Amino acid sequence: MTGGVDAFLHGWFASGDYTVARFVLQRGIAAVFVVAFVSTARQFPALLGEHGLLPVPRYLARVGRTPGPTLFRWRYSDRLLRAVAWTGAVVALAVVAGLPQLGPAWLPLLVFLALWLLYMSIVNVGQVFYGFGWEILLLEAGFLAGFLGSDRVPTPVVVLFLFRWLVFRLEFGAGMIKMRGDTVWRDLTALYYHHETQPMPNPLSWWFHHLPKPLHKVEVLGNHFAQLVVPFFLFAPQPVAGIAAIIVAVTQLWLVLSGNFAWLNVVTIFLAFSAMGDDVVAGLVPGAGPALHRAAEQAASRGTPAWFAVVVLAMAALMVVLSWWPLRNLFSRRQLMNASFNRWRLGNAYGAFGSITRVRYEIAVEGTLDANPRDGEWREYRFHGKPGEPGRLPRQFAPYHLRLDWLMWFLALGSPGLDWFVPFLRRLLAADQATLKLLRGDPFDGAPPTWVRARVYGYRYTTWREWRDTGDWWVREPLGMFIAPTKG
Repeated sequence: MTGGVDAFLHGWFASGDYTVARFVLQRGIAAVFVVAFVSTARQFPALLGEHGLLPVPRYLARVGRTPGPTLFRWRYSDRLLRAVAWTGAVVALAVVAGLPQLGPAWLPLLVFLALWLLYMSIVNVGQVFYGFGWEILLLEAGFLAGFLGSDRVPTPVVVLFLFRWLVFRLEFGAGMIKMRGDTVWRDLTALYYHHETQPMPNPLSWWFHHLPKPLHKVEVLGNHFAQLVVPFFLFAPQPVAGIAAIIVAVTQLWLVLSGNFAWLNVVTIFLAFSAMGDDVVAGLVPGAGPALHRAAEQAASRGTPAWFAVVVLAMAALMVVLSWWPLRNLFSRRQLMNASFNRWRLGNAYGAFGSITRVRYEIAVEGTLDANPRDGEWREYRFHGKPGEPGRLPRQFAPYHLRLDWLMWFLALGSPGLDWFVPFLRRLLAADQATLKLLRGDPFDGAPPTWVRARVYGYRYTTWREWRDTGDWWVREPLGMFIAPTKG
């Protein structure tokens, strides 16, 4: 009987073949938490704080029940929010440094559960500004990371398989939503448009857009292979699973090079390491074999505390039960994208870009100091990541998340947003300093404008010839008024 239990624990816990996987998963996910908490501390008060565009106190008074647990259900203040965000950032930095991993197995468990609960408290009151798929992806990844234990116990293989199941849902879900969605994914023409119309282009997006169209079709084919075929091989024996993980990581690096998708691609790369065995890593990194072999021997000699095995297996059983809903969703004709099926944000459905925008629209926000708006000199407010001046090369911001810029993209597509955009214009009329800090430039140097307005432009990339003649990256055409001149 004892021998059978030992064999079971050895098979699911006492693995010395995934020391690199645990190292990357814990530190990588913690590093993303640092970015998430810092971006929250810097942006949340102006967007959602006591005097924000969508104030949390007003939201809490309006809703009877938040989407999930939150520390702010009983009381919200900007001071408390900042305390939560900076505490989370410091705790996550400790994991990046490897400090909790040096202690007993329960220490990383408690640390990651704390990160999960702190960030979930933020997401569950973040409303539309936190309604992105990578928010719930980070929460689920952070929850699982705690059950990897510390360096004093072997890497629990069962947790690695749960990470692989997470990558499968992320990749296969994105592939299925594309095939069910826009025809351009099926006829392989999606990238004729995507690099130009994606939410936030980066410095290389213009160059990617101008690749030959046959190569764009090859890119789409590669995407379909990586998302619809490769994920199944994550569950295969090594080295097949490791090769599948490499393919996932390479395709995500391609997306990092071509766009700004917050931490979605970076965290996916970290998650793919759950299928990366030490032997595969040793084959990729010259000279790493002996060190990894010694680490494997040390890990294999460690025992798994009974309490830790029970906790991990109980968590695994819970995740298997919660997996029924996302599994059913994957094969549903009405597949949901980036959806949670429970209040704890576990066992989620993922996906991205089920449809591709063919034409790019941008909303430009302008103000004037003149009394008469008809004859006024209108000056444009400048955003960090959203395209503005035609001659400005888009910047790289990911994995940092510019939430206002992303919402401006959705607004230009016709998504509802006046509930936050009209208050945004009012803050500009008042020259609110917290709001102005969300922007790259205030054309009035802190002075309140007399009028503000919002105009719609059509944007397209310059051609090679236009770029050589003008140096501009964009051509824009005024299409009309979005919000008529409004006086302060």
